[in-house]
Amino acid sequence: MSDERRRSDVPPMRPRLAASLILTRGRGARTEVLMGRRSSRHVFMPNKYVFPGGRVDRADGTAPFARDLDRGVMDIMQRFLPERRARAAAAAAVRETAEETGLLIAREGACRSRHANWAPFRQHGVVPDLAPLSLITRAITPPGRTRRFDTWFFTADAAALHGDRPPRPSSELEDVQWVPLAEARDLDLPSVTHFVLDELVRVQPPRPEPPRHIRDRRGKMWVEPL
Repeated sequence: MSDERRRSDVPPMRPRLAASLILTRGRGARTEVLMGRRSSRHVFMPNKYVFPGGRVDRADGTAPFARDLDRGVMDIMQRFLPERRARAAAAAAVRETAEETGLLIAREGACRSRHANWAPFRQHGVVPDLAPLSLITRAITPPGRTRRFDTWFFTADAAALHGDRPPRPSSELEDVQWVPLAEARDLDLPSVTHFVLDELVRVQPPRPEPPRHIRDRRGKMWVEPL
């Protein structure tokens, strides 16, 4: 599932591991999600509204964290990834959210890593917290695209944020705002984001369903249980 067209001249390419985080606040009909618009300067999906996220960096594999990823989430991810890579994906989702919106999913404590990725956490005297993250879905870009990602989509409630600072725009995301879930589809969204919004509703209380993933099988996109 991608907004890029399939091309026959693109050599086989292994998807890069990536992660995204959908922050929510409110309940039921009042649920809001945090979204931002990608800069027009971006080659990939310019001007589209998306959730914070990006590729997993090498440093994410040694990320500091106050609490580990939920065991149930980890068990699902370990069907496809080594434990360290699964944890790195969750850390990347938290890091990208901090970089792109200024919002920190964290707990008070000493952030011992000196890596630049975690500078916002050190500055506020907090440590990234992976425990609040729940799994929504996994989406793998089909073959034949110039960019391919194996993206894990997480969600967390705004109650997990440290402090009460408002979201801010960045070089990656402009017009960062809380959007009513019922109105999110009115924005200019990539096709995969429509799918993720559907899956977000599926995994939410009061009757959460098991997460699924979407991937290519023989040239068609299939949605299957994780």
